Amino acid sequence: MLDLTTEFGARADRRLREEAIGWFVTVRPDGTPIPVPVWFVWDGESIVLYSQPRAGKLRNIAANPRVSLHLDTDVRGDDMIVVTGTASVDETAPPMHELPAYAEKYRGRVDASFSGKFAELAADYSVAVRIVADRISGF
Repeated sequence: MLDLTTEFGARADRRLREEAIGWFVTVRPDGTPIPVPVWFVWDGESIVLYSQPRAGKLRNIAANPRVSLHLDTDVRGDDMIVVTGTASVDETAPPMHELPAYAEKYRGRVDASFSGKFAELAADYSVAVRIVADRISGF
């Protein structure tokens, strides 16, 4: 998907692997886009994030699986990355604290903000969502 030999491709891949928070956008059945900040991991082809079981984002995905994930720009409004794709619940994904890339990326935040209770956080955010990217754009 990303051509890692280009400046944009390499930068987008690096940011998707390193950025801690992305804006996940789903669309309600009435057409209203709903952006929410999420933790996520990128494996080079898809994005995995976790949700609480009764979250609106899951209802939105069930009604319309087309989604996007945006990364914040720099202070000048440059370095924009937008991933568009199709989201679905991934029942094969392990809990967040057992997904190595996710655990490595967020363990420090969990230790600082949730008293290191990764398993308890994983029980609350127990639904894995996978976004299969079909386009990555930006500048």
